[in-house]
This record gives sequence, structure tokens and C-alpha cells, in this order.
Amino acid sequence: MSDENLYRYLDANKQIKLDPEGYLVKQGDWDEGVADLLAKDEELTLTEEHWELIRVVRDFYARYEMAPAMRPLVKATKQALGEEKGRSVYLMSLFPGSPPKRLARIAGLPKPTNCL
Repeated sequence: MSDENLYRYLDANKQIKLDPEGYLVKQGDWDEGVADLLAKDEELTLTEEHWELIRVVRDFYARYEMAPAMRPLVKATKQALGEEKGRSVYLMSLFPGSPPKRLARIAGLPKPTNCL
């Protein structure tokens, strides 16, 4: 991502600054509109299932002050949403590629540790 891509405009009055990997520079800039913008950038349309997982990772971050890698994400999802949704296959279906990275980015959190 080049320097000119570090700013994304939500409307004429609000912009957000992203780091070179596309994560928010200031977590306080996050809101649902920013999440929608970041999801669009990831070519995702957020459904209620996506929002459930966004809430799970934001709760995890509030509790542990870090974004979850895959194993803790699966465990946290299982605890919050049940056995059926607490599976890596389910997470991959909603956030293909790297669910922890994509979820953290859209949820306005730092990149998870142990994620390349």
C-alpha cells in the first residue's frame, strides 16, 4: 500500500488513516461505518453472521488487549456463539484466507500476533 492509500474517505468530512497493511492507525476512528468501508475494501458485504464475529473479536480485545490468532479465535467463538459456529471452517467461510487478520482489520483492531 503506497502513502496515498493510507487515507480512505468515508465522506467529504471524515477520513481514516490506515497503516501500510491496511489496519487503522487510531482504533478510536472505528465505528460500524468504518467497518463497512474496510469490509468493502476486502470485497466482503457484512451480514449479521459477520457482525457476530466482529463483536466476538472486539470483546476478546477488550478482555485481553490483543486480537486473537486462529486458535483463540475459534475458542472464543465457540464460547460466545456455540459449537457449530466455533469452528475454523465456519470462520473461513465468512472471512476467507486468514479469518483472524481480516476480522481484526474490519473490527478496527491491531494485526493479531503470530499472523504473517
